[in-house]
Amino acid sequence: MSDAPGRLTPTLSLFSVVAFGIAYMAPSMVMAIFGIIAADSDGAAPTAFLLATCAICLTALSYAKMARHYPASGSAYVYSRRLLGSPVGFLVGWSVLLDYLFLPMVAWLLQSVYLNAQFPSVPVWAWMLVNAVLTTAVNIVGVALSDRVNKLLTGLAVFLVLLFAAYCVVHLAEHHPASYTAPVWNADSGITGITAAAAVAAYSYLGFDAVTTLSEETRDAERTIPRAVVLVVALGGILFTAVAYIMQLVHPGGAFDDPEVAAYTMSVDVGGQTFADWTNIAGIIGGFASGLAVQLSSSRLLFTMGRDGVLPKRIFGTLHPATRTPVYSLLATGAMCLVGLKLSLATATSFINFGAFAAFTVVNFCVIAYYIRHRHIERVPVLGYVVLPALGACVTAYMLTRLSPLALTIGSCWLAAGVAYLIWMTRGFRRPTPELSMDDAHSRPADVTPAPAA
Repeated sequence: MSDAPGRLTPTLSLFSVVAFGIAYMAPSMVMAIFGIIAADSDGAAPTAFLLATCAICLTALSYAKMARHYPASGSAYVYSRRLLGSPVGFLVGWSVLLDYLFLPMVAWLLQSVYLNAQFPSVPVWAWMLVNAVLTTAVNIVGVALSDRVNKLLTGLAVFLVLLFAAYCVVHLAEHHPASYTAPVWNADSGITGITAAAAVAAYSYLGFDAVTTLSEETRDAERTIPRAVVLVVALGGILFTAVAYIMQLVHPGGAFDDPEVAAYTMSVDVGGQTFADWTNIAGIIGGFASGLAVQLSSSRLLFTMGRDGVLPKRIFGTLHPATRTPVYSLLATGAMCLVGLKLSLATATSFINFGAFAAFTVVNFCVIAYYIRHRHIERVPVLGYVVLPALGACVTAYMLTRLSPLALTIGSCWLAAGVAYLIWMTRGFRRPTPELSMDDAHSRPADVTPAPAA
């Protein structure tokens, strides 16, 4: 393996990138959390999903703008370094690192829980190892193989979710609902309940931003990635809202014996026990595709930070000469499955949300910073570069405050460790924070003014 930092090879199309984004969010997520959203919103789950889609779209538009101006694999880390300064960029990258390091582990753990439920003779820890080894092997071979496998699995997962929706529609043809508008708004609905449910539903969209980490592996990234970011949120929102509406017609109201298994119970009602068992396969297939996409994007962030010297360059900042993949970064994310062997799903998921919503908030501020820097040298609309990102920042900051005390505690401790590492690395800020090492036209557009060195 060469010690040269190297460049990733642009091979992915718009369809490929969108497929990775959809896989990251997991199409079956709407089925998994429908009961919780319906209970919190008092039977208005589709409205909650629609509100969450609109809220996340504000931040998606900010990511799209930044991806057009800075088509590099570091995502929020790169944007904040360029526009808010190297120390801020480092801390954003450090916060996102918490999210990206543990997301593959969470995806594999969730997948393993599904598999253990389907095949109880095999323990969760064994499925964790199988999932981690398989996805790591596919991603190491190369992004072309990852692309083909992801398209196949994501297509199957979407098909099974739509098949479940079709069974629900057939069931509704035989058991007509009392009202077609009740899922949107009913006598029990209220703004407080729906906004609270929308805050939970917004977690379903985590990962839409991950497609920006594929910028250096995407053809015509300046145009493709911004379009992909918006398409992932829009398509995910349409799928989640439509399926939630159909499910809410089948089960009006928000009362469930157990909201966490509402979709499985509904599958039994509309298709029988055998169909319900097959419905679980949607979660299993979608889980593997999600793990594949999550690890792929996580390894790209580690590679970018390694290439910059923020992480050890000889380990994280190198590409395999044959596969052109960051093998050591992939192995590092794969090894995180060992941490998940002793964690519950609730504890594991608490690790990831802090970094995600912190990054979302900062990216919105980056758009505003871009406006301040460039308003005198190019035409930058106030609505798109100030008003909408300001609204997006308010939404994501609110989401940050809605996290559990455990998530906030873990996130704050991780951020404090990042500050300590930054102080040590810069010898008390007497040395500059390691700068970006991307000097080609692809990664540094000529019309962008670099941030001043710290």
